[in-house]
Amino acid sequence: MKKILLAFYGDDFTGSTDALEFITTAGAKSILFIDPPSQETLAKFPNLNAFGVAGKTRALPPEEMEEVLMEAFTAIKSIQPQHIHYKVCSTFDSSQNIGSIGKAIDCGLAVFQNKKIPVIGGTPALGRYCVFGNLFAQMGIGSQGNVYRLDRHPSMSKHPVTPSSESDLRIHLSKQTTQNIGLLDFVQMQQPQNNWADKLTDEKVILIDALYNEQMPRIGAFMEQMASENSPLFSVGGSGVEMALGGYWNKTNILHPKKEWKTLAPSEKLLVVSGSCSPISANQIKYAKQHGFDEIILDALAISKRNCLDETLFEILSEKFETSNKIIVHTGDKKTDNLPSEILGNALGLIAKYAVEQCNIKRVVVAGGDTSSYAARAMQIKAVEMITPVVKGAPLCKAYSDNVMIEGLEVNFKGGQVGSENYFTLFVSE
Repeated sequence: MKKILLAFYGDDFTGSTDALEFITTAGAKSILFIDPPSQETLAKFPNLNAFGVAGKTRALPPEEMEEVLMEAFTAIKSIQPQHIHYKVCSTFDSSQNIGSIGKAIDCGLAVFQNKKIPVIGGTPALGRYCVFGNLFAQMGIGSQGNVYRLDRHPSMSKHPVTPSSESDLRIHLSKQTTQNIGLLDFVQMQQPQNNWADKLTDEKVILIDALYNEQMPRIGAFMEQMASENSPLFSVGGSGVEMALGGYWNKTNILHPKKEWKTLAPSEKLLVVSGSCSPISANQIKYAKQHGFDEIILDALAISKRNCLDETLFEILSEKFETSNKIIVHTGDKKTDNLPSEILGNALGLIAKYAVEQCNIKRVVVAGGDTSSYAARAMQIKAVEMITPVVKGAPLCKAYSDNVMIEGLEVNFKGGQVGSENYFTLFVSE
């Protein structure tokens, strides 16, 4: 087995497929697993350059995160990759109480003991820009939305679980970790790379600005230099990490970018399951309904209270697929805050699994970052591999599973901020 260049641990499933796309597009042979793989599991996928683990820590409190991450990071470290990345949402969704990125930093320091941990603040290809430590985000990914400072973003400032109230990522993260956080800002990055660290002192964590796509390979070179001194190098950030490292490895011919992909062919039947609260997802559902999709609206509050599904839902789903080839199952207008992602995600996953097993569905779209990790597990997915790009950050993938009906399923996981209003119609025949 060749040396693994990069291993990443994603805090949810949609974010993990985002990272998978960036590193696969850079030319790395890559697989995304549900659980940290053993050497024996990796041996089943020869010639891997990179692998990911799709976690669910974005929806966990810090004490549960610590238990999960210490075990996962230790397992990944034993594989001896060159880089290990804790992949977070590109808008750094987190708080002291849920999905704490600071807790992940603390766990990474304990396991990898790096002298310094780089945190890549932006992902320009997704419309996420970090300037002087402040994060700005476009409204939507793969759309033409306006760019807002994060604490004034129409969607992220109103996130039901982790609303953004601070755009300065140093302040945001300092509420979650006691580590000193330095800044490598946009102006300093205009200097020769050997001078980038001139203003850094004893900070353990280094936030790195990212504004332009053209900057990313230079950031990757800086990270590669840090890895040679701190191998394996533990880093934190959105898929800007994969963009930076992949860009550097392309420039140095370690990897060769993959430019040819299968055409996204429409599917005869499509199921979309959505637990997203995003207004972007709401507009996508509205558009899909206007273009021939049938819908089933779940009572999210009732499911949360009962922690189970009404069995008649499966009958309704089967009946609808007898007359329709495209159906969206979604949780409607969830006006109650903080409904449990595990219960809703598990319900959506069970519905998707039933549709594949009983309704001959070959392609499923799962929308919603917080619920996606639980939905994937309920669908009995063990791993996924990228098939083709769709919209940046949300590729179409092939599923691996011990369930013969799920094995080979085409599946797309998208975060709430991803895609223009016609997103769901891209996947199905008219």
